[in-house]
Amino acid sequence: MTDVRETGLTVFRELLPGVIPDGEADLPRSGFADELFEISVDNVFGRLWGREGLSRRDRSLLTLGILIALRANDELAIHFKIARTNGLTDDEIAEVVYHASGYAGFPAAATANRIAGEALGG
Repeated sequence: MTDVRETGLTVFRELLPGVIPDGEADLPRSGFADELFEISVDNVFGRLWGREGLSRRDRSLLTLGILIALRANDELAIHFKIARTNGLTDDEIAEVVYHASGYAGFPAAATANRIAGEALGG
């Protein structure tokens, strides 16, 4: 089995180029609960995003829908950018926001729309 840290770092670097430099890298630590980013790299990017079964494009669609429904606003800005990296167009991202309005509610979709505009420069 591939090391989940290595898989996570590879996937993270592909989804968010330039955030973590190539090669040996110390992961950022924030002080309080400073292992949270490492857990995310291992479990979210290594174990989930690194899986076979769904394309990264499909994972982005799914992730955006979930984050909009959860109103996970801090994560949305990053995942709108990741969605672009994974091949979604701005029109397709807008469709995710529109579709979410029917299931997650208008306030959640309106907030996601604002965040997408800020994150994607629109």
